[in-house]
Amino acid sequence: MSTAEIADEQDHLDMLHARVEALRDDARNQLTGVLRETGGTRQGRLEREAAAARYAGQVARYDAAENGLCFGRLDLRDGDRHYIGRVGLPAESADDDPLLLDWRAPAARPFYVATPAAPHGVRTRRHITTRGNRVVRLDDEVLDRDGVPVGELTGEAALLASLDAGRTGRMHDIVATLQAEQDAIIRSDHRGVLVVQGGPGTGKTAVALHRAAYLLYTHRQLASRGVLVVGPNPTFIGYIGQVLPGLGENSVLLSTVGELFPGVRADRTEPSGTAELKGRTEMAAVIAAAVRDRQVPAGTGLEVEFDGDVVRLDHEECVRAADAARATRLPHNRAAPVFRREIVTALARRSVEDTRHLADRLEADIAEVLAEADLDRAVRADLDALPGLLGEEDSAAAQERTEAQDIADVRRMLATDADVRAALDALWPPLTAQQLLTDLYGDRVRLASTARELTDEERESLYRAPGGGWTAADVPLLDEAAELLGQDDRAAEAAAAAERAEGVAYAQGVLDLAAGDGEDEESLTGMLDAETLADRHEERMVRTVAERAFADRGWVFGHIIVDEAQELSQMAWRLLMRRCPTRSMTLVGDVAQTGDAAGASSWASALAPHVGDRWRQVSLTVNYRTPAEIMASTTEVLAALGPGLQLPRSVRETGVEPWRLRTEPGLLARTLADRAAKEAAALEDGRLAVLVPDARRDELGAAVAESVPDAVYGDEPDLESRVVVLGVRQAKGLEFDAVLIAEPTEILARSARGLNDLYVALTRATQRLGIIHGGPAPAVLEGTVTELT
Repeated sequence: MSTAEIADEQDHLDMLHARVEALRDDARNQLTGVLRETGGTRQGRLEREAAAARYAGQVARYDAAENGLCFGRLDLRDGDRHYIGRVGLPAESADDDPLLLDWRAPAARPFYVATPAAPHGVRTRRHITTRGNRVVRLDDEVLDRDGVPVGELTGEAALLASLDAGRTGRMHDIVATLQAEQDAIIRSDHRGVLVVQGGPGTGKTAVALHRAAYLLYTHRQLASRGVLVVGPNPTFIGYIGQVLPGLGENSVLLSTVGELFPGVRADRTEPSGTAELKGRTEMAAVIAAAVRDRQVPAGTGLEVEFDGDVVRLDHEECVRAADAARATRLPHNRAAPVFRREIVTALARRSVEDTRHLADRLEADIAEVLAEADLDRAVRADLDALPGLLGEEDSAAAQERTEAQDIADVRRMLATDADVRAALDALWPPLTAQQLLTDLYGDRVRLASTARELTDEERESLYRAPGGGWTAADVPLLDEAAELLGQDDRAAEAAAAAERAEGVAYAQGVLDLAAGDGEDEESLTGMLDAETLADRHEERMVRTVAERAFADRGWVFGHIIVDEAQELSQMAWRLLMRRCPTRSMTLVGDVAQTGDAAGASSWASALAPHVGDRWRQVSLTVNYRTPAEIMASTTEVLAALGPGLQLPRSVRETGVEPWRLRTEPGLLARTLADRAAKEAAALEDGRLAVLVPDARRDELGAAVAESVPDAVYGDEPDLESRVVVLGVRQAKGLEFDAVLIAEPTEILARSARGLNDLYVALTRATQRLGIIHGGPAPAVLEGTVTELT
C-alpha cells in the first residue's frame, strides 16, 4: 500500500481521535455536574444515579475505544464510504452521516460477511491496522469484479497476520477479523438458549464475548440488568478480562461459578470425587432435608418459665406450628414469624388454660369448705341464682371474651420475653447458608439423617471439620441453601442499621476533623449534620451494574453467557437458571473437551432438566488457532473420546511438526526445564506454556523456574509472563505460541476424563508443540506424534 494512502488514512484517524476527545470531555462535564447535585426527592436521587452511571459509562467507553479505534473501511458500489470502528461516532451536525460506524450496527455487517459471491453492495473492503494512534498497514479486498475465486475467509491477509502474531498473555478482541460464521452467531436472536458447539481454536470464547457486546448494543434494556459471563477458572477470567472493556462495555460481570456467592471465596481444594458428588442433582434433596431437619428437630418439645409458672408444649403441638409455617411456602427464615406466632399463641392458650384450671380447682376447694361450714341457706341460694340472673348465654359469652382477652394479653408478654424468643430460635433457628452447610458437613449424624439416598462412603466424603473455607463445588450448594432459607429479616435490618451507623460515624468524624482544622464548629453543624453528610456520600457512590450484581446473590441478569459450558455440574446449572428466569442464554463449549467429572457428556443431558428440548444448537467448524500439523496429532485422542466427534478444519499450516521426547522418569523435571529454556529462547515476542498434571504443578513449576527465571506458576499466575507453568485444568480456554506437555500418561490416569484433559492440552498452541514423557508414550500419541531420537 502506498505511503500516500497510509497518510490519508492517518489524517482521517487523527480527526476521529479528536472527535472522541471532544465527546469524552462533554461526558466528563456532564458527569461532574450530576455529581455536584444533592438533595431532592427519592425519585430525583434515583434519576441522578442513573444519569451518573450513564455518563460514567460513556467516559469509560471512549477511554476504551482509543486503542484500535478504527479498523475498517467499506467503499460501496453507490459511491458511499463507511468507516468501521469499536464505537459509533456521530458527526457534529445531526444531519450528517456518522463519522464512524459501530461494528455492531446493521450497516457495518457487510464488513464481516461480504464475499465476491455475495458482495452486499461492497466494492472494496479495507482492513486498517493501527499501533497506538498510528496507521501501520492497509489491506484491500476488491469484491465486485468477475472471475475472482470465491474464498471462505473474509479479510484473509489481516486474519492470518493476527493469527501469526505473538500472544501477549491476554486475550484481545477479534472485532477487526470476525468471520462470517462467527458473525452470524454473534448477531442471532438473544431469546431462549443458544448452544454454540465448537472444537479447539474455532473462536468460541471470542464469539461469546463479542455476542455480549452486540446484545448490549442492540437491546438497550439489557444494560439495566447486565450480562453475566461465566468462565471455568480464575486464570481464564483474568485472560479474557480486557476484551469487553476494550469494546466499550461495562455492564458485564465476569465470574466463575465459585465466585457467585457474595462473601464467599472458594479457595479450598477437595478430591475430584467429592466435587463430582456435590455437583449431582441429588444434593438439592439433601440440602432441602437439611433445612427441614432444623425445623422442630425430632423428639423436641417446648418448656418455658412464664410468670412464675412452667408452660409446656409437646412435640406434636410444635410440629403443627411448623406445618402451618411450611404451608405458607415461604423460605425458612421468612416463614419463621409464622412459626413464632403459632407457637406463642399455643403457649398463651396453654398458659390461660392452666390458669383457668387452677382457678376451677380453687373454686371447687372453696365450695367444699363452704359446704362444710354450712353457710346460711339463703346466702347459698343467692349465689346459686347468679348465673340464672345473668342468663346462661351472656355468662358464656362473657367468659369467652374474658378468655380471649387473657390470651391476647399473655401473647403480648410472651412475644417479648427473652427466654421465650431463645426457645423459639432453638426450634426454628435463623440460619445462613454458610451455617447450614457447616453444621451439615461437620456432623455425621446430620449427614446420615438428611442424605439417606447416598452411600456410607459418599456421606463420609462430605464430612469435614468446621473451618478451612469453601470449595468451588460448595458454591452451588450454598446458593441452593440460600434459596431455601431466604433472608433473615432481623439480621438484614441489623446489618443495614450497622452500615448506616458506620456511615454516620464516619461523617461525624469528617465534621470533627474540619472543626479541628480551624473551621467554626457551630457554623459547620448549622449547615451540615452527620446524617446529611452521610446521605450525600451515599449519593456519590455510583456503582456499575456489574458491581451491584456481584454483591447481590438474588440479582437477575438480562442474559447469561457460559464459556466451557460443558464443565458445569447439574447443581451449577440450577444456580445459573435462578440468575436468569427468562432463560436468555448463550452457552459455548465442546463436549469433547469436558474435563470435570461432574460435567456434561452431551448438551441434551445438561439442559433437559432445565429447559427440556427448548434450545437450539449451532456449530463453529473452522479452527483459526491451531495449525493443521498440531491438529493431526489429536486424531487418535479424539477417536478414543467417542464416535462421531470431528476435528475442526484448520485454516493454516506452519510447516512445524509436533514432537515428543522420552526420558527416564527420574530425569523428567530436569529434561522439562532444559527444553522449556530452549523453547523460551527461541520465542521472540510470544508466550510459552508448560502444561503438567495438576497434582505436579508446583513441583515441576519450581524446576522450570530454576532454568527460566521469569517463569511463573501458582493458583493465579500472571499470563503475561513469557513462560507459565499450568496444571492442565488451568489451561482451559487459553492459547499460547508454544506449548510443552509433561507426562501425558499421568494426565490420562489422573481422572476419569483424562482423555478430555489431554485433548485440551494438545490444542492450546498456535505455533509449536512438544511432549516430554518418562517411559513409553500413550498409545493415542505413538502413531501421531514423531519421537525425537
